[in-house]
Amino acid sequence: MRLPPGHAGPFTELAVRVEELAGAPLAAGTVVVVENEITYLAMPPRPGTAVLLGGGYAVGRLAPLRWLADRDVHYWGDIDTHGLAILDRLRASFPRVRSLLMDRATLLAHRSQWVREGTPTRAALPRLTDAEAELHAELVGDVHGPAVRLEQERIRISAVPEHFGSDAGSGAGRAGQG
Repeated sequence: MRLPPGHAGPFTELAVRVEELAGAPLAAGTVVVVENEITYLAMPPRPGTAVLLGGGYAVGRLAPLRWLADRDVHYWGDIDTHGLAILDRLRASFPRVRSLLMDRATLLAHRSQWVREGTPTRAALPRLTDAEAELHAELVGDVHGPAVRLEQERIRISAVPEHFGSDAGSGAGRAGQG
């Protein structure tokens, strides 16, 4: 995990077992969970923000970190059917998680970076926001092209907002929309 500046003395990054981290909540108000290691390594340190490597569908292993429910948590994954399925899975444990750079505008702004998703999923994703569900339907329906996929590491790191807030993601589930 990447720690906020000054959190653990001279350390900016630590590897910790989930069971141990569950009993030692981070003093970070914001936590960003990223899908892959390239993005994790590229994320610059930000005051008050920790970065956790979710590892794709392995995000379920973060469920014991109950203290995440008291943090501003963002998930940044690939914009494809599986990336949205992983977001849905994370929200099973933490319903208030907001997506980061996983929206139609980001997808369309990076058209030159699209690749083909090998095996799209058509799974029902009940925990997506309305905007995320619309994007998922567009991806499943090949609205933008066949099996469109935008891998998160193809999005320039400068696109990550300096401060994470309500405009940084697509929301926190249908029930949380207002």
